[in-house]
Amino acid sequence: MTIAHLRKEYLRERFDEADAAQDPFVQFQRWFDEALKAELPEPNAMTLATASPSGIPSARIVLLKEVGGGGFVFYTNYESRKGRELAANRHAALLFHWVELERQVRIEGTVSKVSEEESDAYYRVRPLGSRIGAWASLQSSVLSGRAELEGKVAEAIGRLGEDPPRPPHWGGYRLVPRAFEFWQGRESRLHDRLAYDSVAGGAWTVRRLSP
Repeated sequence: MTIAHLRKEYLRERFDEADAAQDPFVQFQRWFDEALKAELPEPNAMTLATASPSGIPSARIVLLKEVGGGGFVFYTNYESRKGRELAANRHAALLFHWVELERQVRIEGTVSKVSEEESDAYYRVRPLGSRIGAWASLQSSVLSGRAELEGKVAEAIGRLGEDPPRPPHWGGYRLVPRAFEFWQGRESRLHDRLAYDSVAGGAWTVRRLSP
């Protein structure tokens, strides 16, 4: 079998306008709760797409840590490639793909840093190894080998002990959406796609898109 012949029919669900919440945050929470109930592996895993000032895109998986304050929150190193790109270009996109439920959620919006208090609060509840790692890893920089990283971890443990403070180069971002798309796989590739667009006054329009 070749890659071109890999194929699956989506037969699990349908998604009609009558079933959709008027608020996309409410709709997202419904689907997210169903992903949790289904015990999917890492239901909070999402693709984060950013772009350089010249428009060159890049994407990676990050973990959703909160839906609040009108947006979607994740944490990372501010000096990583994604951090540098977000500093230069605040426009970004998220993608959740819940394979077992035959669903995707696409979200587009603008990103800004969360408050230092929010970043401090989340950093304190991370496992100690992850807190040390935030100090030891100069994320996206070149390493000579694994031994160099392990040496940086050992140095950070010796220097910071059991209760390291949050590194100044590490913290949270919140993506505030301007558009959502909820995608439900359907038979013969005739998928259900409902798009939400932000309009004045905090309201949202809902439209069906061609599959």
